[in-house]
Amino acid sequence: MTRKQRRLILIGSSLGVLAIAAVLVLSAMSDSIVFFNSPTDIAEKHIAPGTRIRVGGLVKPGSVQRGENLNIRFEVTDGKSDVTVRYQGIVPDLFREGQGVVTEGKLEAGGIVADMVLAKHDERYMPREVSDALKKAGRWEETAGQTSGGTPR
Repeated sequence: MTRKQRRLILIGSSLGVLAIAAVLVLSAMSDSIVFFNSPTDIAEKHIAPGTRIRVGGLVKPGSVQRGENLNIRFEVTDGKSDVTVRYQGIVPDLFREGQGVVTEGKLEAGGIVADMVLAKHDERYMPREVSDALKKAGRWEETAGQTSGGTPR
């Protein structure tokens, strides 16, 4: 075997090992990856029940229903579509109707069963996807000194 052949075999086997390592890392991470969706995305994409998703938008006014044992039910809207969210636990202090919210949980037939609810306190901290969805729906009002995606001017 010549030096050139040995070098090519070494490079090829190194690339093969790197490819296998990349596939193993990505397959291990696939369970923890959660994609962001707006309520309109959920309605249009027909996402399968049981899928773990993250939804953002505004808490629809008049939709918050508090129950026993810290159960809360509300709707998240982007101005075009709504999605019902059920959550059991303490919601953030800034959670209220008309306020921006991001929820994460599993999609079921009646909406989302959330295990995490985040309320934003300022447009500067709104995820770019939420602000873009609200802009498309005509519900976004940009204030002076702020841009979408959380970066001040």
